Amino acid sequence: MNKKIELKDEERTRCEVWTRVMGYHRPTSSFNIGKQGEFSERVCFKEAKAVEAVKHKDC
Repeated sequence: MNKKIELKDEERTRCEVWTRVMGYHRPTSSFNIGKQGEFSERVCFKEAKAVEAVKHKDC
């Protein structure tokens, strides 16, 4: 019942990624090479994981 859908490259549509920068939204495609590198190094913040890390920190 789980049929895998596969698309050919010519059937695909390019997805534009936007991000919030300094209070407004911009497409990442308009970033210069340095900002694109910076964006690719970002990690997703997970509050629960951060709280656990603080609880187990030796202070």
